[in-house]
Order: sequence, then structure tokens, then C-alpha cells
Amino acid sequence: MDNLILIILVIISPGVWSGDWRVTFEDECALKGTSVVIKCEYDYPLGHIVTAVGWSKAQYVDGKWKQFLLSQIPSPPNHFKYVGNRWSDCTLKINDVQHSDEGAYFFNFVTTLNRWRSKTFVHLSVKELTAVVQPSTVTEGDVVRLTCVSDCLTSVNIVWFRDGQRVPNPVFQAGREDAGRYYCAVLGQETARSASVALSVQYAPSKVKLSMSPSVVKGSSVTFTCSSDADPPVTQSGYSLYKDGHFISSGQNHTISDIQPSHRGLYYCQAWNNISWRGIALINSTEVQLDVQYRPENISISMDPPHVVEGSSVNLSCSSAANPAADNYTWYRASVSSSSSLLQVGSGQVLSLPSVEASHTGLYLCQARNPLGQNNSTEVLLAIKEKDHGSQSLPILAGFGVFVFVTLLLLLLFFWLKQRTHAEKKQTVYDLRLSGRGSSSSASELSNSVYANIHSLPSSPPPVISAQDTTPHSKRKSHHERDVNTVPTSYEDEVTYSTVTIKARNPSLPHHTNNSRVAPDSRFKAGENDDSVIYASLAESS
Repeated sequence: MDNLILIILVIISPGVWSGDWRVTFEDECALKGTSVVIKCEYDYPLGHIVTAVGWSKAQYVDGKWKQFLLSQIPSPPNHFKYVGNRWSDCTLKINDVQHSDEGAYFFNFVTTLNRWRSKTFVHLSVKELTAVVQPSTVTEGDVVRLTCVSDCLTSVNIVWFRDGQRVPNPVFQAGREDAGRYYCAVLGQETARSASVALSVQYAPSKVKLSMSPSVVKGSSVTFTCSSDADPPVTQSGYSLYKDGHFISSGQNHTISDIQPSHRGLYYCQAWNNISWRGIALINSTEVQLDVQYRPENISISMDPPHVVEGSSVNLSCSSAANPAADNYTWYRASVSSSSSLLQVGSGQVLSLPSVEASHTGLYLCQARNPLGQNNSTEVLLAIKEKDHGSQSLPILAGFGVFVFVTLLLLLLFFWLKQRTHAEKKQTVYDLRLSGRGSSSSASELSNSVYANIHSLPSSPPPVISAQDTTPHSKRKSHHERDVNTVPTSYEDEVTYSTVTIKARNPSLPHHTNNSRVAPDSRFKAGENDDSVIYASLAESS
């Protein structure tokens, strides 16, 4: 039965009818990693039956080209596979083509009467896909185009991958997440792939973060560290540290070796890499609160009221600066004479003494404590004043003093006005008397001198001689004597006028100065001379 089938196949085979030896094939181009089918047909003369078929490849060995059966070439299983038959089809399939498969291939077969080897060869070219990313470096938001180039003319369906993940569209607007390595591959034969090409997407800093210890103790050290996600990465000079909006320093790290309460505040980091995002080039981190903890300090005591009277109440308040806040206050009292001995007298931020006694006198201090430690305040003296029983009469005394002062002031003013008025009256009378005497004197008498003697007389009232008396000299003398015995009843200041007549000065005689103390007789005798002057003597009684 098998021989019958073989006879039938030989009869219908092309070689039976052609009677000619030939092998027909065309050169092939394959992409690395793909499978390629080299199509082939062969023919032979009439009467031959094909008993064996095979493919060989030319290899350059020892300076010569030699043909080696494919079964003799080391390769993975099923790498070369004959898919033709024994009468006309000599097709060869090569799986997972590599560059080592490139070369010249020959087909040969054996018949019952002869053997044949193709006089020509088919050449297999092995190429690779080339991935092109345009542009390869972009700024976030720019458009990217992916192109896959093949040197083989055979068209294939291409797919794209980024870091092993399928890319749905070869044209897209780049985001920072699109950065990576891209390659193209043949659809259905993804092992046939190109070399990967990197796409760099530059973008402004994001995820800017400031790291530090949020709570530190006074006197310790703290380091601020800035970090961000950016392309290109932010350099050292691209970082800046700010506190409460004020610039502190530049650089990725900043250390404060001796933390003080003044360092407490809100800190943030600013990053810059010359790439802007939506017009913003400087990107800030979120603010971080630095909390500086320290034990109580600047402890002070306030007293209300500041002056304490025995029997009254007083409150002593203790205040301090601390973080965390002081949670325990203790009060101590020391005697004024010995401050080394302290007596605890209370606790709490306020010490209240409802009724102060003499025993409460002393130096008080407050001790404030928090979880980090304690400190004492300076000492404050509590002194007690005795009750002032006359304090209510002070307003009355003050009012009386003001009244006395005003009264004395008014009396002095009244006395001064009275004295002034009296003096003006005396001056007026004196001026009138002088003017009266001057009108009766002749012009020649103006050459004579008029003297006025002012004496401070004893308190007893002096005799008064009226300047208005016009009686003769003898009569004036008796009248004068009569006036001497007259005693005024008033002790007020009186003005006494006396008329003295003397001869005109004789150049040969010495000049005499007379006053009211000259005896009345001498004055009257001198008055007999026509050349006379009138002297006015003013006496002020004490």
C-alpha cells in the first residue's frame, strides 16, 4: 500500500513532468528575534523519486568556505525547521533569528537515481529594530513622538513599551511620569525588540520637603535637611532655608548647634532648578514648626497691692517663661535677718494672705518647675505698715492749711496797698507845701539852698509847728512853745514842718547847717534879716 502511494506521488510530482534539475528561492531579511520563512521550490527529471532532503549553510572555516548541514550547527531545539515536502516544496523556517543566522543557505536532495545540490544560495539578512524618541529630552508638557525604524523592507506591526509597560500612543504630551526607557517590538513577536532609548522629562521641583527634629531642648543642636523630586536634580545652591518668611541660609543642610528659645518659629525650604512649572520657578515646602523646650526662667513675683497694711490682704503672683509651661509652683519665706533658712509657705501660682500680720514679714521667693527642671525667682520683701489712724484728718488739715495761707496772702496784700496809699498822700502834702513857699520867694532867693532833714524820731509824739502859720516871729515863738506841749492822740506816722530863718551866707563867715534841733530863739532872731531861706525838716515817728 505504501509503495502504491509513493508511485502516485511520483507520478503527480512536478519533476515527473519537467524533467529538469532546479531549485528556486529568494533572499530574505529577518528582524532579530523574529521567525523567518525562507520559501523554496525544487524540481528534478522524470523517473526520479526523492528519498532525502536537507539544508546547509556556508561557513568560513580555516580560510575556506565550507557547507555544513544545519543539523551539524549548534543551535537551540527547533531553531531550524524544514516545513517543505519531498516532491516540490523546500521551505525552511528559522525561529528566533539571531545575527549568527545571517549567511548563505543551500538546499540539497537525494533521489533514487541521483543527488542534487542547488547551484545558487539564498541569503538571509538579520536586522534589528531601532527606536527613536523625538526629542529625547523635553520639559514637562512638551510633545514627544516615538518612531520605530527597521532595515528590512518587510512591513511589520510595531508596538511600544516603556520600562516593560505597553505605551498606547506613540505621540503624547510628556509628563514627569513619562520619563523612562522606551523600545519598540514586533506585534505578536515581542521578543523581536529594539534597543531601549531613554526619554528625559525635565520638571520643576516637586515634593519639596524639610526634615528636622520638631522638638528640641534648649542648648542642643538641630539639623535642617531639604529634599525634592526634580529633573535635573536641585543643586546645593538651589536650596534655601527660611524662618518666619526671612532668609536663613542656602544649601541642602543647615545646622544650629546651640538652640535657644529665639530659634522657635516656622521653617520652610525653597527649591529651584531653573525649570518653571506654570510660570513658577521657586517651589516651597510645607512649613514645619520648631519647638524649643526649656525649663522655667525669668521668674518674677508681683505683689498686689504693692504696699501692705497690717490686717489687709495681699496676693503674691509668680510668673515665668518656660516650654512646656511651668506646672508646679512652690512658695518659700525667709526672715529678713537670715535668708539662708527657708520655710515653705504655700503652693500654686498665686499666694494669697487674707489678713497680713507681723509674722508674715520676710523675704518671699517662688520656685517654678516643669518636666525639664526648676528655677527660683529673686527674693521679694514683704513689709507691713502700721495703720494710720489720723489718715482721715489729713484732708481737713490740708484744707485748713490752704485757708491760712490764702488769708495771710490777702493780709499782706492789704497792708502793702495801705502803705503805698499813705506814702502817696504824704508825698502829695509835701509837694503842695513846698510849692506854696516857693511862690512867695523872690527870684534872687532862688540862689539860696533849701535843705530837708529827715530824722527818725523816738516813738513819743514830737511837737508840731504848722507851716501855715503867718503870725509875727514873736507870736510864732509863743505859738511854737504852745504846740510843743501838745501831745497827739494818734501814734501813726506824722510829718513835722519847722520854719527856720537864717541870714544869707556871708562869704567871710563859716557856713553853718541848721536843722530842726536848733533853739527856736535863734531861728526867730535870724528871721529879722530879709535874706532868709526856709528849711523843712521831716521827722518820722517810730
